[in-house]
Amino acid sequence: MQDLAMFLDEMTVSGELYQKLENGNLRCTACAHRCLIRPGKRGICQVRFNHEGELRVPWGYVAALQADPIEKKPFSHVLPGATALTFGMLGCDLHCDYCQNWLTSQAMRDPASSVSANLVRRVTPDEMVSLARRYQADVLVSSYNEPLITSEWSVSIFKKAKAAGLMCAFVSNGNATPEVLAYLRPWLDAYKVDLKSMQEKNYRRLGAVLKNVLETIERAHALGLWVEVVTLIVPGFNDSNEELYEAARFLRSVSPDIPWHVTAFHPDYKMTDHDYTPPKTLLRAAEIGREAGLNYVYAGNLPGRVEDYESTYCPHCNHLLVKRRGYVVTAYHISESGQCPHCGTQIPGLWPSGSKRARLFGRGMPLAIP
Repeated sequence: MQDLAMFLDEMTVSGELYQKLENGNLRCTACAHRCLIRPGKRGICQVRFNHEGELRVPWGYVAALQADPIEKKPFSHVLPGATALTFGMLGCDLHCDYCQNWLTSQAMRDPASSVSANLVRRVTPDEMVSLARRYQADVLVSSYNEPLITSEWSVSIFKKAKAAGLMCAFVSNGNATPEVLAYLRPWLDAYKVDLKSMQEKNYRRLGAVLKNVLETIERAHALGLWVEVVTLIVPGFNDSNEELYEAARFLRSVSPDIPWHVTAFHPDYKMTDHDYTPPKTLLRAAEIGREAGLNYVYAGNLPGRVEDYESTYCPHCNHLLVKRRGYVVTAYHISESGQCPHCGTQIPGLWPSGSKRARLFGRGMPLAIP
């Protein structure tokens, strides 16, 4: 692990999300841990460190890079059918036992992840935008590890991406600060938050505080970011009716239009003793979301086994708007102005329009555009 840290320390720049304190100490503001980092020490994430009174942060590489459907992030109200070029670095500020991206996120604290050093690829922001163009991606997404702790790197890419007409998004655990959200806001369009539990004891087990995540959802929505929320339903961890109702009611209190994705767990990393999430549990969670007053509830990771909860319906007239199976869009019926073509209800989201809409259709995507 020491060799990995030394290798990554060469790919850093001076950070922007911190406060200078006395005696060369720093207070990092990239995540809600707000680590006090003394000279020669590292934050909880292990990738932000104090070098002689200067905060050094990751820059100039990716450890994971893939072009895939934006529905996989998952976003259901952001350019359906579009390709998202998704990139990640190494490190995380949480330590979830069931982490599905543990090779990248836990690389700095788990010896079993040391293979991740072989995945590192040096790249520039301009090269990232060129790659997006090559793969005909309409969105650049920071994910795989926790993007908050590498926000400076993401912003350096997003600035170039926005200038090139691309959308930008975060897939995050939501353990944010007001400072980092304000820093990201000019360059970010969409923000997906993992709401992992509504129990404080569960969040403590994962290495965070529930209140901080709830405040991030509220603040991101208030800032005008397009917010979607995902809850991975883990049997015996967060799947009780009471907890699911509490999550849905909270989201309803922020906005009934926030899409809530309830997704299936599979045994991974250090949590291999739990069962797979069965379809009936996802259906129960999705029904709870609708009963709580959420307009858009989706069930994921089990294509074809979650009834109509993969697709988007008008909350007013129940007209089918976007038909999906898994990550594939098979029909698209939202109007150019973002309305239901049947009753005229405005459907919130970031929908394709103009040349982008025509390009998605012209690319041969299975879209039935009225």
